[in-house]
Amino acid sequence: MKNIALILASGTGSRSGLLQPKQFYEVGGKTLLEHSVSAFEHHPLIDEIIVVAHPDFIERTQMLTTGFKKVSAVIAGGETRQESSYNGVYAIKNAENVLIHDAVRAFITQEIISACIEGLNEHEAVCTATETSDTILEVDENGKIIAVPQRKFLRCAQTPQCFKLDLIKHAHELARKQKQSVTDDCGLILANALAEIYIVNGASSNRKITYPEDLDFAEWIYKKILDF
Repeated sequence: MKNIALILASGTGSRSGLLQPKQFYEVGGKTLLEHSVSAFEHHPLIDEIIVVAHPDFIERTQMLTTGFKKVSAVIAGGETRQESSYNGVYAIKNAENVLIHDAVRAFITQEIISACIEGLNEHEAVCTATETSDTILEVDENGKIIAVPQRKFLRCAQTPQCFKLDLIKHAHELARKQKQSVTDDCGLILANALAEIYIVNGASSNRKITYPEDLDFAEWIYKKILDF
């Protein structure tokens, strides 16, 4: 059974207000991208890594990943996350499982990767997620609260989101034909009722770096890992 990590690093950092794409910011002398790739590089059950980069940063991404033996390709992403995922999924030629991960979730643990692979031994699709400590409100377009769902049924999605390769390829094909637009890969599966998706427990350290203040969190996590 071949497991491929597909790392999405094609963001431009437009929401962050930073001077460069988030994946190129350094923590502990390495970029967030390198930290992410390294986690999969060192996991014994990951056979190959493909990195999806913004077309303007292909060369820079190649330079940063040249020392990783499992990185087989750096390919161009699209204008949206969905398009980048599509490009990455269809760059995979021979595998059973694909673990799709955000490059800016730089401190994914080996335990999470193992749990994802174990999950795919039993299911066609699994999603990394954590419980929420906050009450989540559903509001209408005017900002009026219309529902307060019970927290025990809510989770905060993380990545990797992991699938049997044939399943996620089929999901992308359907989405293109039907012009569906979703925010993540699990949304593709759910939009077409292709499979049940099961939860794998994530971790607070697997947080997505989105805003400048998140870089302080990343530094804190890195120092915590060193101390451990």
